[in-house]
Amino acid sequence: MAKLKLGPIVEDKPVKVTLELPASLHRDLVAYAAILGREAGNASADPIRLIVPMLERFMASDRGFAKARRDGQHQTSD
Repeated sequence: MAKLKLGPIVEDKPVKVTLELPASLHRDLVAYAAILGREAGNASADPIRLIVPMLERFMASDRGFAKARRDGQHQTSD
């Protein structure tokens, strides 16, 4: 069994964003989705749905970002 960093995908109110990915990154997302689905005992997850939790996990583990945010170096526009 693979030890993946990404767990189950949580539903949230979406904000639409359009972006282009390099083909190699898309292939990796498709492969990751297949492995994640197999680990969960389901069909392959939609690779596009992996982007948000991957970005969330990346930002949550970035200590420099967390420190800058705590120090008020960035104000959100929400």
